[in-house]
Amino acid sequence: MDVVSDAVASIRTGRPHAARTRRTAPWGLRFPAARGTGFHVVLQGRCRLLFAGCDPVPLGAGDVVLVPHGHEIALADSPDSKLVDVAPDMDDSWVPAPDTAGSADELTVLMCGSYQLDRAGAHPLLAELPAFVHLPQRVGGRTALDAVVDLLGAELDRRRPGTDAAIPALLDAMLLYILRTWYQDHAPRSAGGWAAALNDPAVGSALQHMHAEPATAWTVERLSRRAGLSRAAFSRRFTELVGRPPMAYLTWWRMTTAARILRGDDAPLQAVAERVGYSSEFAFNRAFKREFGVSPGTYRRQGAGRQDPARRDHRAPRPGAGYDRSPAVPNPVDP
Repeated sequence: MDVVSDAVASIRTGRPHAARTRRTAPWGLRFPAARGTGFHVVLQGRCRLLFAGCDPVPLGAGDVVLVPHGHEIALADSPDSKLVDVAPDMDDSWVPAPDTAGSADELTVLMCGSYQLDRAGAHPLLAELPAFVHLPQRVGGRTALDAVVDLLGAELDRRRPGTDAAIPALLDAMLLYILRTWYQDHAPRSAGGWAAALNDPAVGSALQHMHAEPATAWTVERLSRRAGLSRAAFSRRFTELVGRPPMAYLTWWRMTTAARILRGDDAPLQAVAERVGYSSEFAFNRAFKREFGVSPGTYRRQGAGRQDPARRDHRAPRPGAGYDRSPAVPNPVDP
C-alpha cells in the first residue's frame, strides 16, 4: 500500500455515510463538531462556507470541502441567513434536513456526509491537514475526483441494485482522491511537511519502501542507497520533511501497523511481531508498550485500543465558538 492509503486505513472504522439535500434561499445549515471527518460537495447552485475566525468562503457547483478534524462548520446561501442545526445520528452521521421548496433559480443541491475514523494515533499526514480543505472544481478539464462525485450523486439520487455496496466504496475512493488532490496540487510545500515529503524523490521513495515492507530489516544506510543519497544527507532531508528521523518513523509505523492488525484479527502475538519486523515477541512487546503505554495483549483486550494515553494527540485545536462574519482573518486554507 502507498503512504496516503495506509494513513487512511490505519484509523478507518465503521462505514462512511452520505446524503443529498436540496435547499432554496434563504437557508443555512450548521454541522456540529463530530468525532468523524466531514465532507460537503456542491452539486448544483452556490453557497457560502462559514467557519469560525475566517471570512465566508464562496462555493460553486463542483466544489468539494473536507473537514478532516471534525470541526463545526456551516453552509448557507448568505452569511446573514439563519442557521439550522443538523442533528447527528447515533453513529455520528448527519440526519439531513428536509428539502425546501422554492424557485429552481435559487436551488442549491448538496451532498454531505462523514467518515468514521479512530483518531488515536492518527498518521501525521492526516494530522497536519488544515481545519478545512476547499478544492474548487477545475476549469477546463475533468478530474478523477469529479468522476467519483458524479457517480456518488447518481447513486444517491436513484437507488438501484448494488447501491448499498457502491456508496461506501465510492466514498472511500472520494476521500483518497481528495487527499491526493490536496497534497499534489494545493498543499504548501515551501515550508516542508508531508506535501514536500511525498513529492521529494528520495524521501518519498524511502516512505514507500517502509510502508510496503515494514517487516524488512531497513537501516538508514540501506534506505539512503535506495534513495541515491549519502547516509548523512538522506537522514537530514528525511528528518527535515517528515519531522522525525528515519528509524524513529519506521518504528512508529511498525507499531501503528501492529495496532491495526490487533484491531482487525486474532493472530497470535508472535505472528503479529513477525509481520512488523520483530523476530522476538519480547522485543515487540517492549516497543509496542513504549508507543501505546500498554502491552499488545492488553491493547487487544481493551476493545481495539480506542484509548491510547501514551500517544501524542495530533489534532488541531478547535476554533472558538461562533462565526466571525467580518473580514478579520484571511482564509488560510482556501487555495
